[in-house]
Formats: sequence, structure tokens, C-alpha cells
Amino acid sequence: MPNLDDLSKWAVIACDQFTSEPDYWEKVKDFAGLSPSAYNLILPEALLSEANSEKIAQINSMMNYYLEAKIFTEYKNSFIYVERELLDGSTRRGIVGVIDIEEYDYKEGSTSKIRATEETVKERIPPRKAVRENAALELSHVILLCDDEKREIIEPLTISKHSMKKLYSFNLMFGGGKIQGWLIHGDSARALNMRIASYVKRKSKDLSLVFAVGDGNHSLAAAKSCYEEGFTSRYAMVELENIHDSALKFEPIHRIIKNVDTEKFIAELQRTICVKSAKNSWPIKYYSHGKNGTIYIDKSKGASALIVLQRFLDEYIDEYHCEIDYIHDMEALMKLSSEENCVGFELPPFDEKAKSEFFRVISESGVLPRKTFSMGHAQEKRYYLEARKIK
Repeated sequence: MPNLDDLSKWAVIACDQFTSEPDYWEKVKDFAGLSPSAYNLILPEALLSEANSEKIAQINSMMNYYLEAKIFTEYKNSFIYVERELLDGSTRRGIVGVIDIEEYDYKEGSTSKIRATEETVKERIPPRKAVRENAALELSHVILLCDDEKREIIEPLTISKHSMKKLYSFNLMFGGGKIQGWLIHGDSARALNMRIASYVKRKSKDLSLVFAVGDGNHSLAAAKSCYEEGFTSRYAMVELENIHDSALKFEPIHRIIKNVDTEKFIAELQRTICVKSAKNSWPIKYYSHGKNGTIYIDKSKGASALIVLQRFLDEYIDEYHCEIDYIHDMEALMKLSSEENCVGFELPPFDEKAKSEFFRVISESGVLPRKTFSMGHAQEKRYYLEARKIK
């Protein structure tokens, strides 16, 4: 843990946020100033360029400098219990620890206990790998999900935290909310390990998937690649969160098809993957130049509406050379789909029922289509805070 008076200048949001807003990252740089900051140890995607190698060398050098300057306090064989107060007033809970990279696989068709939730874009791995290859430290924005409907792993810590050492409590920069962390070690750590082992045993009876990577999968994929090539540690730091935490919000990502013959497209869609009534189907609303309606996707075609719909969209786009875009905001979806030769699809909200089926769907069908969901808004992503020596 950085042993600093002002952690608000240290903690920095995940590198894959604000990718189209380099000005945000300039603000972070200015805010941190000359103070020690995780900003100096990461490579924001918004700042990727042809000259990454020089920046990466600076990152690795700064890691060594911080270690030599002894700005960290080391807590061995420990976890950290985290509470993150979000802007809506809710509190998201998690545990910072490590996973065994040998238990994780992001490749399609994997049956490993720890898996990606969405398709991995391999082109996004090399920059993260380049940072990690020669890094002395890892900082992580990976959020790992468990399907702990009994709430036996994380939730008991909410009660026992008062007997634990508080490591930090401060407001995150630029609207990130408040974050607090407590040290879990000794008997408390052993008890937590036992609860995790019990969960793994219980879940393994029914599902091949035990933990799912909700955020930061490309960074975890880079860590696996570095380990397999002998560069760094077999373990990777993550924050474990329970998918049943009410503060953990999943936002659907809507689809819009452009430059398409809308009547022909809808007719082909209904003929190929739909049924005529709501029975044994998933209803999905669509919008097209003032002609709105509902399609009923046949449940026998796949494990979820989005899996079936995305498969159809990918095949149609390949054949007819139209375009697809992914929209977070409903207002934007309505506006874009009102234009000629466009069809927009409103994906249903990710409610508690969807959460309860999440692990089953991935276990049965593999990773979900790209851009299936977003775990909260940009400001709610995990911040780099804890560090861990990997060399």
C-alpha cells in the first residue's frame, strides 16, 4: 500500500476509460502534479501512440524509483476488504487478492474455472503485455465476479470490519466517490480462504464456471501471456465482487444497424430467428425510421436473446456489408434509429433475474458477444490503488 498523506492524487481510474477524451488524462496528470501517483505507473489507452516504448520505459523506471524510495508498506499474506461509495449513494463491496493464472483462460471454448465474460480482442493485449514484461509492480483494475447467492464470502466482512485495521478512507478524484479499505490478515484471512474454498466446491458441482472476469479482461490476458513466456508471476491481483451485490449495476449496450434495407432486414430477421408469439420467446423492441415494433426471438435458438441476435447480426453484416454500432444511451439509440436505412435494437435491462442466470449462460454457451454489458458508468470503474510486487 502507498504510505502517503494524500491518496486522492495516487488513485487513478482504469486505463481503458475515457479513451476518446485525452483531456481527462491531462487533468489527471495536472492534478497529481509532482506527487507520487499511479498515473506514472500506467499507460492510458487514450494516450497510446507509435512511441509507446519510451513511455513504457518511463513507467518501469518509476516503479523501481517508488520501490527504492520506500513509499510502500507491505502486508504479506493478506487481503483488503473494500467499500466503494458510488455517486447514487450505494456501496459496492469487494476483496482485493490474487488468482492463480493457470486457473484462468480467455480463449473461446475454455472450460477453466476462471473465464472472460465477453469476447477478447487480441489486438488490445500487446500494449498491456509490453508494460508488464519488465514491470516490478502490478496495479490492477480487474474486477472478478463470483455467483455467491448465499452471500457467504464478502458480506460477512461488512459486520467484522470494525475489528480490522483501516488502511485508507478518502474521496477519489473527479467524481469517483468515496473509497475505504480494511486489512484482512491472520485468522481473518484464513477464515476468508475457507469461505472461498467452500464456495468453489459448491459451485463446481453445478457449473464449470466458478469466477467470471467482469472488467479488465485484456489486462488479465496480458498477465497470462507474460506468465506463460516466463516474464512475471503466476498470480495476478484482482478485486472480487459478488454479482448479487445490489450496488453492482450492469447496463445493457444496445445495437444499431446502419446502411441496411430495413424492410428486407426485418423480414429476414423474423424468418430466421423469431417466432410469431411471445410464448417460448424473448421479446426485443426495435426502432426504425418511425416504424417501431417488437420481435420475439425463439428461445430454442440459443442460451440468451443477445447471443442469438448477435449471431444473426454478424452473419447479416458479413453478407450485406452494412454497419453495426453499439450504443449505451437510449436517447442516442432513438435518435440514430430514426434516420433512414437504420434499425435500432433495445436490449433489456440487466435485472436480478439476468444476474441469477449470468453464470449458467456462460457455462452453457461460452463467452458472451462483445459489448454485451457495461458494469456501471466510467466514473464507477475500479481505480488503481493497491500494488503488488511481481518481480
